[in-house]
Amino acid sequence: MKFWPFPERAERKPLFSDQDKDNLSWFWHGYFKSKTPWLIAVLGMVMVQGLVYQQFISLTETGLRVIFENGDVGGLIKVCFMVFGIFAMRALMSFLVPRVSIWLASDAVLRMRQDLIDHMMILDLAYFERTSSGDIILRLVNQAHDLSDFVGQTTVSAVRDVATVVIVSGYLIYKSPILFLSTIFVMPFVPLMVRFVSNKIKHIQQSAENAMGAYMTGIEEMSNGMRTVKISNQEPVEKQRLFKATAEIKDLSIRLQSAQALMMPTVDILSALVFILIIGGGGYMALSGNFDMDGASIVAFMIGMALIFDPARRVAHFFVKLQASLVILDGVRSLFREVPSITNMEGAVSEFDAHGDIVFDGVDFQYKDKPPLFQDLSLSFESGKVSAIVGATGSGKTTILSLMARLYDVQGGEVTIGGMPVNQLRIPVLRQSFSVVAQDIVIFNSSIWENIRYVKPEASDDEIWAAATHVGIDGLIRERGDAPLGPKGAQLSGGQKQRVAIARAFLRSAPILLLDEATSALDQRTEDKVKAAIGALSEGKTTIIVAHRLSAVTQADCIYVLDEGRVVEQGTHSELMAMAGLYAGMYGAQRQSYG
Repeated sequence: MKFWPFPERAERKPLFSDQDKDNLSWFWHGYFKSKTPWLIAVLGMVMVQGLVYQQFISLTETGLRVIFENGDVGGLIKVCFMVFGIFAMRALMSFLVPRVSIWLASDAVLRMRQDLIDHMMILDLAYFERTSSGDIILRLVNQAHDLSDFVGQTTVSAVRDVATVVIVSGYLIYKSPILFLSTIFVMPFVPLMVRFVSNKIKHIQQSAENAMGAYMTGIEEMSNGMRTVKISNQEPVEKQRLFKATAEIKDLSIRLQSAQALMMPTVDILSALVFILIIGGGGYMALSGNFDMDGASIVAFMIGMALIFDPARRVAHFFVKLQASLVILDGVRSLFREVPSITNMEGAVSEFDAHGDIVFDGVDFQYKDKPPLFQDLSLSFESGKVSAIVGATGSGKTTILSLMARLYDVQGGEVTIGGMPVNQLRIPVLRQSFSVVAQDIVIFNSSIWENIRYVKPEASDDEIWAAATHVGIDGLIRERGDAPLGPKGAQLSGGQKQRVAIARAFLRSAPILLLDEATSALDQRTEDKVKAAIGALSEGKTTIIVAHRLSAVTQADCIYVLDEGRVVEQGTHSELMAMAGLYAGMYGAQRQSYG
């Protein structure tokens, strides 16, 4: 096990990189500058806490003289009451400071989380396809929470400690500049040690954040795939995979704590040297009589240095923790650095003929880091008719729907609806024109009723019942009532999930209906019922069906057959069967497989 967290040689870097400074400036101006009056109030209360320690030292010195010189009981009682009074004031500040600071930090992180969510919602689909949900959860939940704790508690405590060190040190300098200066020659070793460990803290913290993100992603994958895990008896494999991830997190945690632990013993050794100097040097000054120091002054001076070193040690530890928090801050801000490429063009319009033909004219498209998918693709979906797209997996069927809704932009050619290029339309207006039943159905952990209403929150009860009745799920709604469906609709079958999705399309009733494998999980009897419902739904709408099961498209007005990104056949079902080409071969093979 590697307890020493550093290599033999390390490149010296500044305590704060340019990126760190930029992140801190962003965080300050975005979320704290507006709260400056409250921050000044917190600083004032923190200063009061530091002044309490200074007054305690002074009163201690006075009390010792009362005991050993004056012998005045009344004076001693007075000093005791004063000590109680100043510590009562510190207690009040100790209550108010964390309450106000945590409120300020929580409010700042709340606004930051809301900004993160706002920004995340405008990011392209491509971002979510290349980024694991574990990484997103890490930034929105764990890292944001860690920042709140660091700013609201750790940083405020450090400011209090700095105020204590400055105020008490100022008082000790006033009492004896010579003795104080002789005892702080060891202080420069503290920032040297901080700088020594800070760069490695950042590196280890970054590795720890990456490991935690991978661990959270692994948990989600295991949870989502538990049915497959159970059926294939792969629990031992999943257990070992997660065990390996937890072991990596443990190793990084040990390395991180080992690096941070170097600060405490360093400050302890320096403290011992300082107290030796106070006892030796201060004792000599008191015995010699040439200095304005006596036994009470020396004891008070020692108490003062003790009050300095504990906060100083915490301040040194704060700078070490700061390095880890800078990594977390950069991780949170990294989401804001993601720039969407699908945006409203300058001069984008809000009005177009959503009932017009949808035309792909010489479209070129390829996914990032992959070979071209479409080259000079041209096809047309007539208004008010049912069109279908079929073909092998990977031929580009679903991509056509994505380009139509502008989830991706074409690299050449154009896609138009009613003669208007989709990239000249405002994105919300374009996408409100579609009702979609996709193969990746999103079901929330609420009732079936609420899941259907999701696409149209303002819908009336009658509209929701009508949509549910069209797909035959109304009986299940009455049976289940308000019972939640479990995570991702785990308590519904595949066919029931698809009927919920189709009911949403009925409820939204947009002019363009997209059906992406809408009946793939239905048995023949249910499919026939849903096909009848879709027939009613598609009346007067431009309907586009993407299907692997060819029985779902036999009634389409036009069928496009894709192969490796090219339209190789098109026509009605009967026309394509008469061609005896690829479509006819696929249809025959499927009929034979169904028996």
